[in-house]
Amino acid sequence: MEHVELFFKSIFIDNMVFATFLGMCSYLAVSKKVTTAVGLGAAVIFVMAITVPFNWLLDQYILRDGALAWLGPEYASYDLSFLSFILFIATIATMVQLVEIVVEKFSPSLYNSLGIFLPLIAVNCAILGGSLFMQSREIPSFGLAFNYGISSGIGWFLAILAIAAIREKIRYSNVPAPLRGLGITFIITGLMAIGFMSFGGMLTGGDEGAEQTPEAAKVEIKKEDLKETVSQNTIEINE
Repeated sequence: MEHVELFFKSIFIDNMVFATFLGMCSYLAVSKKVTTAVGLGAAVIFVMAITVPFNWLLDQYILRDGALAWLGPEYASYDLSFLSFILFIATIATMVQLVEIVVEKFSPSLYNSLGIFLPLIAVNCAILGGSLFMQSREIPSFGLAFNYGISSGIGWFLAILAIAAIREKIRYSNVPAPLRGLGITFIITGLMAIGFMSFGGMLTGGDEGAEQTPEAAKVEIKKEDLKETVSQNTIEINE
């Protein structure tokens, strides 16, 4: 259940584009055609699926305070968390180079259409944001980190795929001249972000059968006593 909740929450509620507006450069530049958006989105999913769990291992066994205890008790006091950005970016850059080599080898047309934005995945803030969010939210297991990497990548993929499909359609629409291009794209992105915010209600609903805290129970008891006192005073006044 925890994996399912994290999967859907990362895609629809904590979407990298519509919730935190990360990766907007590639999102706006490569979303003119659906085919290009699909290629870049697939590359982002692959990179995040590899880098987030790998960076989780780095964080758990090398970077955080006391992570080096497995080397011996003399290393238990070491804290290498100041190296997080350097190692995370190094991991991301390595994976991006691998993706670039594979795409250039098997799909030269896609490689040419993506252009400079394929190697720029290495500095895509959505990719780094996935690893940093994983670290700040203290995801407890490797499996959940892998789940979070894939689901965050899918969320970014759906965002760029949706805007690419819309931009292909509005190309033939009568858009006012001042709003053509990035203007109408920003407006649509904002409207889509508002729509995705509605998914947040899936996790904010209260449970009717939830147990009350002791403080809440005391407040309810005081309310009942106050109601009884008011009722008794009202009866005495009427008499």
